[in-house]
Amino acid sequence: MSKPTTVLAITPPDFRHLSIDIRGTAPLVINRFSAKAMEIMRQTQEAGSTARSRKTREAKDFDALYEGAKHISDDGWEGIHAAAFRNAAISACRACGFKMTHAKLAFMVMADGFDRVDGAPLVKLTEGEPEKWVAPTRNATGVVDLRCRPMYRRWAATLHIRYDAGMLTDADVVNLIARVGLQVGIGEGRPDSKQSAGLGFGLFEVL
Repeated sequence: MSKPTTVLAITPPDFRHLSIDIRGTAPLVINRFSAKAMEIMRQTQEAGSTARSRKTREAKDFDALYEGAKHISDDGWEGIHAAAFRNAAISACRACGFKMTHAKLAFMVMADGFDRVDGAPLVKLTEGEPEKWVAPTRNATGVVDLRCRPMYRRWAATLHIRYDAGMLTDADVVNLIARVGLQVGIGEGRPDSKQSAGLGFGLFEVL
């Protein structure tokens, strides 16, 4: 008597790698949460209710804010948070009918290195020199404040992507990243910003 045939419902994983070169078509503005801000927040939380009575308003150091907003790797190069591209690609799925929940499982932007302060995964900027960019913005309370951030007017990078070939083709991945560059953007002032309609920053083209 022959044995019954087993039908596989789950295929074996087929993960592949793809490198995509991109070049900015609009300025890129980076805004990492600085080590100083994290330390101040930690001290305030440790002090508890007593922190309110000792609250002082320090002079704003725009140079320190500018440097603190950069993503710098353990090796000293400047980069972009790798999750920014992945999150942007997931958001771009809304424009092409691919399920965002599936996109979370379908691909990952691999890190070129890690942030020397908080260990965040980074994509290396292969081109671009930062400059100080000071602009007004509104705090959560509605009060207007000045913020200083690094801006890269010309920039480029190479994305190293691992994707599930059972869910996406290499052309799908390239087209999705192209939509990120044209419609979503990355960094501060991007068109798909959660806080506003953006400034048109962080757009790019696939080379």
